[in-house]
Amino acid sequence: MDILSSLPAFVVAVVLISASPGPAMALILRRAAVRGLSGAVPTVLGLEAGLYVWALFAAAGLAALVAASEVAYLVLRVAGAAFLLYLGVKAWRSAWRGAPPAAAEPGPETARGWWKAFGEGAVVMLANPKAAAFMIAFYPQFVPADRPLFATTALLALLQVAIETVLYLALAAVVGRAGAWFRRPAIRRRLDAVSGTVLIALGLRLAAESR
Repeated sequence: MDILSSLPAFVVAVVLISASPGPAMALILRRAAVRGLSGAVPTVLGLEAGLYVWALFAAAGLAALVAASEVAYLVLRVAGAAFLLYLGVKAWRSAWRGAPPAAAEPGPETARGWWKAFGEGAVVMLANPKAAAFMIAFYPQFVPADRPLFATTALLALLQVAIETVLYLALAAVVGRAGAWFRRPAIRRRLDAVSGTVLIALGLRLAAESR
């Protein structure tokens, strides 16, 4: 198998994976609706940083150890579920307390807020043991036997990160254009309630899932 001939299939697979609903999509949509495109950038970058770390772990064999270890898999699953539940409850609390008055444009992102959003994205991805299992199964299909595993996986992961970043930021831009509508107090409360429910449901599903 030649790596160039497999790239179209790889790109199609990445696009389909990116479009699937899950915690990443929920975080990006809520962040873009509340903070606009610029506010969604750190969340997207955090998610993609976590994805790239898992890809490198998979190439180095560490992801396989995590997936094979009952204890490590359980710890990651519980941690990931707990963090999703935390984010969901936080969104619910925001809905319960009520949204601030609507603004035409969100204020500039502080450095603390930027890194907090980046960290949320990274933790959601890194604390998901399904990501480890996925990387182990996904990348070897596109790495030719005569190519170095680590270097080729690292390059393919960079391509995946680039594709997903473009797609997610395009989605955030579309959602952000309607940001003023989403920031209306009544709409913001409903958005927080819905996104909180989705995140809690995803957390409960992750906690209840077996291998």
